[in-house]
Amino acid sequence: MADAAVRPATPGDAAEIARIQVETWRTGFADLLPALVLAGLDVDAAAEQWRAAVAQGPATVLVATEGNWVVGFCSAGPSPESESAAANDVPVPDASTVALVGSLLVEPRWGRRGHAGRLLATMAQRLRAGGATRGIAWVPVRNTASLEFYRRAGWAPDGVVRTLDADGQPLRELRLTGSLDLALH
Repeated sequence: MADAAVRPATPGDAAEIARIQVETWRTGFADLLPALVLAGLDVDAAAEQWRAAVAQGPATVLVATEGNWVVGFCSAGPSPESESAAANDVPVPDASTVALVGSLLVEPRWGRRGHAGRLLATMAQRLRAGGATRGIAWVPVRNTASLEFYRRAGWAPDGVVRTLDADGQPLRELRLTGSLDLALH
């Protein structure tokens, strides 16, 4: 394997982040999301959103590289209180120090090479340095690969489930939570 690394994203990475996001959703989430939703994904619009996110925050965006290629990305930052609240919408005692991993994607052709683990571990280190004490992520119930990835990282469902509307089709997600004290093995 060529040199693999994780670095902060730059606005110049936005187009590649958007391409990876759209390509990964279209190939990896074809059985989770309706075809109409996937067909409607717009790489250019996503690139503009990522450019703004990288430049303005509040989330941190990291990219995984292998050699000269950007192969994946992770965005995370302070969790909105509504995302970390208990199932009855009551704020949790540590709400101010919970971080939300909003996206963690590696392009499928670069999978199983440790990029996702490097992204999560590096992001966890940055989040801890910023005062976060634990992380959360929302994962579709039927996304067994992502559920297993987070399980191997020590994260687990915390009992909160939500159902999103994906163009008239319900998309159930589990909220996972775990330590930000992660290390690469």
